[in-house]
Amino acid sequence: MRAIAGAATMLLSACTTVGPDFKPPQVPSWLANWTGGSLESLAADRRAPRSGQLQQWWRTFNDPVLESLVAEAQRVNPNVRTAGLRIMEARAQLGIAGSALYPQVQQATSDLLWAGEHRTGARDTSAVTLSAGFQIGWELDFWGKFRRSIEAADASYFASIAQYDDVQVLMAAQVAALYCSIRTVEARLVIARENAAIQKRSLEINERLFKGGSDSELDVQQAKAQYLGTLSTIPQLEGVLRQTQNALSTLLVRAPGPLPEMAAGKDVIPQAELDVIVDMPAELLRRRPDIRTAEMQLAAQSALIGVSVADLYPSISLLGSIGLSATSLGGSSRALNWALGPSLVWNVFDYGRLTNTVLVQDARFQQLYEQYQDAVLRAAREVDDAAVGFAKTGEQIVFLADAVVAAQRSLDIANIQYREGLTDFQRVLDSQRVFFSQQELLVNTRGNLTQNLIALYKAMGGGWEQGRSRPVLDDATRETMGQRTDWKSMLTVPLPAPDAEPNLSGTPRP
Repeated sequence: MRAIAGAATMLLSACTTVGPDFKPPQVPSWLANWTGGSLESLAADRRAPRSGQLQQWWRTFNDPVLESLVAEAQRVNPNVRTAGLRIMEARAQLGIAGSALYPQVQQATSDLLWAGEHRTGARDTSAVTLSAGFQIGWELDFWGKFRRSIEAADASYFASIAQYDDVQVLMAAQVAALYCSIRTVEARLVIARENAAIQKRSLEINERLFKGGSDSELDVQQAKAQYLGTLSTIPQLEGVLRQTQNALSTLLVRAPGPLPEMAAGKDVIPQAELDVIVDMPAELLRRRPDIRTAEMQLAAQSALIGVSVADLYPSISLLGSIGLSATSLGGSSRALNWALGPSLVWNVFDYGRLTNTVLVQDARFQQLYEQYQDAVLRAAREVDDAAVGFAKTGEQIVFLADAVVAAQRSLDIANIQYREGLTDFQRVLDSQRVFFSQQELLVNTRGNLTQNLIALYKAMGGGWEQGRSRPVLDDATRETMGQRTDWKSMLTVPLPAPDAEPNLSGTPRP
């Protein structure tokens, strides 16, 4: 027994970990010289960053309704709740991986049988037999297979958290974008109705002049066509408005239709300036939840290479069993059996399958590495696209605002000249048409400016930090799951801090 215990101690102390150790991937070489592109030009005349603004960037719009809708969506949306449940699944998977470090076979057996024998010409015999035993099997983690499995499970757990963060970012951006779209359509409806009223007055004037013989029917029909054409845009805008309201209601898990809290502040498009400027583009991109997800998936796959490499080596286990058997037959004795010793299993004739399994895992790792590089590249593009969109749209608004003023003045002059007989009615129609189109363009561009700012904050990965401070599951879900199965404390464990890193040592989390 002492020899066996000593041998086991030597085996445990000699344990190693095969396979590659994970190293965080390097960002693409071009990123080292990338200073932010269009974002850098925006930052040139902006003040220094203020902590916390990127976390709740939607507050820069100073719109309490928008703030409450974002908070509601990040709490009740089914996609957010599903992402939270994936964290629970990953916690359970991590528990499964950690349990492999302990004896894998812990089996208790027992039999209670009534056995008998019947022979021709002989007396029947019967007896009760009893046996009980316990078996244990402990495969030593000699090559680090189980520790690598824990690494993979822990990295997958952090990947599920990063995916949860990413859903929070997406939810804030989607709510803000739909909210802005609704306000933009409302503003377009106001403009359409105001211009329809202007054109209706022109039509009524022309009808009176025509009846009095001072104007031609051509002017009446042209005025009527323009008026009806403007009226026709209103039902279309009302349809778009309702569909956008339905989309926002769906995000908030509400019945389709207008949101009562948006009744106030109609047609006011939320506006804000860019108040958060990042320090380093590389740090900006690596902070994004989708980039962190890709990195954690890489870490998990790296550990799986080690798991497959460990299968190339012999499996060393400690086996033990103890059993007791007895019968009710007279004169029978009780027996106590026990066994203890090491076991070695080596799949020496399955080398081809095992080596190619290693190659499969390595190929998957390289695929994820390329996906990581692509994710970084797409993130940089999103930042630059949103930044240049925000900057150039702002420049466009300056010109459009002046254009609307000029169009308004042109319409006023055309009306005066028409009433004084200095020009024909066609000049009035042209001025009305230009005025309407310039107003429409200005409102749409102001909406686009806000949409670009929302896209820029989303590209910078803002809006997920607050989700870490809230419970992953609501009270009703925790209670339902706790009653259905024994989750113990797993449902209430808080999420790791935003700067926490996965455990790559292969030891179970406490």
